Amino acid sequence: MLEHEREALQEQAYREELVERIGRIVPEDGGREPIPGVSFFRASAPTELFHRVWEPAFCVIAQGAKEVIVGRRTYRYDPYHYLIATMELPAASHVVEASPEAPYLSLRLALDPRTISAVMMEAGYVPSPEGPEVSAFDVSPLRPPLLEAVVRLVRLAETPDEAPVLLPLITREIIFRLLQDEQGARLRHLVLLNGQYHRIARAIALIRERFDQPLDIQRLARELGLSTSALYQHFKAATGMSPLQFQKRLRLQEARRLMLMEGLDASTAGYRVGYNDPAHFTRDYKRLFGRPPRQDVRLHARSVPAV
Repeated sequence: MLEHEREALQEQAYREELVERIGRIVPEDGGREPIPGVSFFRASAPTELFHRVWEPAFCVIAQGAKEVIVGRRTYRYDPYHYLIATMELPAASHVVEASPEAPYLSLRLALDPRTISAVMMEAGYVPSPEGPEVSAFDVSPLRPPLLEAVVRLVRLAETPDEAPVLLPLITREIIFRLLQDEQGARLRHLVLLNGQYHRIARAIALIRERFDQPLDIQRLARELGLSTSALYQHFKAATGMSPLQFQKRLRLQEARRLMLMEGLDASTAGYRVGYNDPAHFTRDYKRLFGRPPRQDVRLHARSVPAV
């Protein structure tokens, strides 16, 4: 048997093992986090859009497919592609391929900038303070060396007593493989201490801290040492949204959480997140979530997020 044929068979075996193991870890629809920072999800049918703030993560699908919408950009990934997120951004996602016979099965590994920085230093990667702008989300092919590391990560979920020793090692290997891959530039930007990407990360943090207050773009630009036009340019390149669109999504997602989790009515929730006009709040809410607040909350009171 030729070498490439053996490699193809091994790759297929890894993919089948992922399906089998994640299916055992999550035997019913829903999610589990058997070891810290590693979560799994199963869905037996396509899902509606679920809106939340994504944190930095490496995401892999064993079976099925999913779409993630950030601003006006849509990222689709499947068992042959992984998704990486390097900033805390509001995004909508939904499972687009799943059935009872072939359920959607996925895993999510949280990414810690400190660990990425340590791996970069050990591997001799020195990021340039200024470089080409990259978006905070992207999808790339899941190649055999990275796939093998993912399989070992999933195996570890079934032996959680070994996790304290082996999880840091496997996580570092995955980060090393990502740094070698086409997503390496994106990870290197995640840990920059200088440059526009760091400023945009700071802008995101400031908007999140005071999302319920009027957004003063000129003040924000001054705090970051940027012109207003440069702030718009770099912010949109990284997030796919303008600062105002980003703030609006944060407000609406928080209002939805307040209604779902704390039982607030639409007017109170809208006021709490910074809307003074209930009609304006309802229009924006319907535009983002597809339904007026009361109807949307009724339908999603028991919804489960997908990894």
